[in-house]
Amino acid sequence: MPIDYQQIYVQIREIGAGAKERKKALEERRALARNLLAAFSSELDVLKSKVEAAKAVDPNIRCAVPLKEPLAARRQTAGSVSNATLIAADGSQINPDRHAAVQFGLVNVGAIAMRLDSGEAPLVSTETELLFGDDLAPNGVPMSEGMVALKRDLAERRKLDELSQGYSGRVVTFTDGPIELWGAQGEDSNAFYEFLERYKDTLSRLQSRGVITAGYVDKPSADLVARLLEIAYADAEQIKGIREFHPLRGVSDRWLFGERENPLLPPGERSAVFKIQSSSEKNYKGALEVHFFYLNVGVEGRPWPVRVEIPRWVADDPAQLDLLHAALVNQCRMMGSRPYPYLLHRAHETAIVKVEEKRQIEQLLAMELRRRNEEVDEGSYKQSAKDLQGRTRR
Repeated sequence: MPIDYQQIYVQIREIGAGAKERKKALEERRALARNLLAAFSSELDVLKSKVEAAKAVDPNIRCAVPLKEPLAARRQTAGSVSNATLIAADGSQINPDRHAAVQFGLVNVGAIAMRLDSGEAPLVSTETELLFGDDLAPNGVPMSEGMVALKRDLAERRKLDELSQGYSGRVVTFTDGPIELWGAQGEDSNAFYEFLERYKDTLSRLQSRGVITAGYVDKPSADLVARLLEIAYADAEQIKGIREFHPLRGVSDRWLFGERENPLLPPGERSAVFKIQSSSEKNYKGALEVHFFYLNVGVEGRPWPVRVEIPRWVADDPAQLDLLHAALVNQCRMMGSRPYPYLLHRAHETAIVKVEEKRQIEQLLAMELRRRNEEVDEGSYKQSAKDLQGRTRR
């Protein structure tokens, strides 16, 4: 049966009826957030002490940790991108599908390298890995969609490492999404740590050659700084119940730094640099510690804050930080009214795998297996029913 729009309409009206109350509550929380930011902006030692107290109660708490700059610090673009090399990588994937006739997966990474002011055409590179057989069951455990995504993340960073070896001078590399890899649960956990070690080795190689690397998070939904403000607001008793203490619920960092009428960050400026306190902190030590800053890549009257994740070796080097800042602002301006790094856009276009390409790979793989007299299964009847001509439901 089709969607019951009458039920949906009733539920939408109920949601609308609560709009005024939700707006009032959110405005009060946002006002509190701004007041807390102003009050604690320079109280860095106090903030660090309160984060340690919260960690003692909840070691997995996720929040920002201030370094040397006030919370409300703003930094203009100070670096020049002239004569630098920019390299962006993005990946796409095909997940194993138990309903398909042939079980396979695929990771496709596209990368673009551009040497600025050289007059050279950008270098476009693609790397494709087909996953079949034992590849789909590392350590005997069927590969989940999350593990394919981790394999893609590793392949992206490795591609940056590979391409950057061909360039001297100042090199900036970046991918779409966080630089921090998320852990896996249950049977996937052993395989995750194998991926993580290879990922960290790749980061270390980039560091050893002085290559800047970053993760670009567009339209971030995190509340890392807002959560820091909640911890700052909590008294000793509330710290004991910090997991349930959320006086700023609904206040995002994106609003905090990019509120349309009064953004903390003017166009082109970045925030202070923070360290990320999270459950994965133990996985990234020393030069690999994960840090971040917010950057307003929007224009006057239309702020657009993004989160830029960086390893500690970039955070600790003002020249590298300035170059990354300038490079991202320059790249985003190339995209006009919808700012996004131009080279990441190009890398995505190179990496994307279309539905028709997936079908063609499946057909070619099945043909080869049959030619070699290997057994090939049929697709599931459920998938067959979905594929009936005229069916549009997924």
